[in-house]
Amino acid sequence: MRLKSTFGRVAVIACAVLFTLSSTAVANASRGRECATPSIDRLQQWIASGEGATEPATGSILVPKGRHGYTAKIRFLADDWAVMVVWLGNRFEAEADLSESAGFWMTYRATNDLHVQLRPASFWSGGDKWVTKVPSTGGRLVKRFFSFRTGDWTYLPALGKPSYPLADALDDARGLVFVGNTKNDLEFQGLKIDGYRPPCVH
Repeated sequence: MRLKSTFGRVAVIACAVLFTLSSTAVANASRGRECATPSIDRLQQWIASGEGATEPATGSILVPKGRHGYTAKIRFLADDWAVMVVWLGNRFEAEADLSESAGFWMTYRATNDLHVQLRPASFWSGGDKWVTKVPSTGGRLVKRFFSFRTGDWTYLPALGKPSYPLADALDDARGLVFVGNTKNDLEFQGLKIDGYRPPCVH
């Protein structure tokens, strides 16, 4: 009887361990899932802002990729300023504290150089923002890291010098705004920000 009892206890413990491990695996998998509506790395708002000549001109630039995924595509059509926006909190009013973030990984293709602005909620309007260069990939898909180190960010004299330090933009980041003044075919397949998980809003 003691042997049967010991075996029973071992079996119960083994089942409990397996259940715990499987539950943990499911929980970990759910943490990395996309949103219920179209998103890339849980970022749902990829928007043609209507500023400059772009295709599409306004609205979401997300398009299906494969059976379950999405990619973001936009064309800058003229050698003049054009704008594309990603809301970091998936709604305009949201803010993200990126003060402890090292930067972001982006998987993209571009036929020309452009810049990305880090726009804070407190200084959203206007072109006078901190920017970092997004190099052309010659139309090839690449994955590249963009650091939030102060020395890696500058401003565009044509758009004005920001009146606040980069640290202030990281504290209440509202969006990444992609700007360029040359024709460009752009596609984005990934954008993961170190230490930040966007909340799905719908």
